[in-house]
Amino acid sequence: MNTNIEGKKIPEITFKTRSDNQWKDLTTKEIFENKKVIVFCLPGAFTPTCSTAHLPRYDELAPVFKANGIDDIYCLSVNDTFVMNAWASTQKNKDVKMIPDGNGDFSDAIGLLVDKAAIGFGKRSWRYSMLVNNGVVEKAFIEPDKAGDPYEVSDADTMLNFINPKAIIPPKATIITKEGCPHCTRAKALLEKKGITYEELVIGKDLTAVAMRSMTKASTTPQIFLNEEYIGGADQLEEFFAKNKDLASV
Repeated sequence: MNTNIEGKKIPEITFKTRSDNQWKDLTTKEIFENKKVIVFCLPGAFTPTCSTAHLPRYDELAPVFKANGIDDIYCLSVNDTFVMNAWASTQKNKDVKMIPDGNGDFSDAIGLLVDKAAIGFGKRSWRYSMLVNNGVVEKAFIEPDKAGDPYEVSDADTMLNFINPKAIIPPKATIITKEGCPHCTRAKALLEKKGITYEELVIGKDLTAVAMRSMTKASTTPQIFLNEEYIGGADQLEEFFAKNKDLASV
């Protein structure tokens, strides 16, 4: 496994992608030329760490990365384009783009294709992330060579800290809503106005009213959490922002 990729040029590879029911070749030149790009690479689509932590956090922090000079963020895995497209649809990516390294050509050329036959995966990418500036690897965070699937350094927060240790990370919200609720619409609009991303849980779809009451002791919607701190309803959210002026411009 090659752990010395910083300062190296990205290999010239053509990826076979599919969109709008059409095949499309995507080259590394198109991805990296005259751009500052983050690529994070992982063992497989739909796998636990990749689905619950690695990919979601990069997508969550994408606006912060872009505010700090990053043009694009890509997720690469040794999976075909159909798998990568299905995974992206399931994950509901907003900003992260997918690279299907179906044959492992890119992973092999950069020296980070590894054998995971012991768990039935065959040849896959090692987990790592890299900052690529105009086709040259400026910084790489490669997971340590140890058993299993380490996830210690290739995360989005580590990359952001390298790019700008003082970057402002907006709070993350969770909002419990129900269909047809005007106060829910008002609360979501306020969060969007403040540039705060949120996870929406809909009563009857994602959780029950009983579950909401057990979490919040409230029976009305919306119910809102910011960075896991319970705020309350739409009125309480407005009051919170009125008292926390520093968040109003995030």
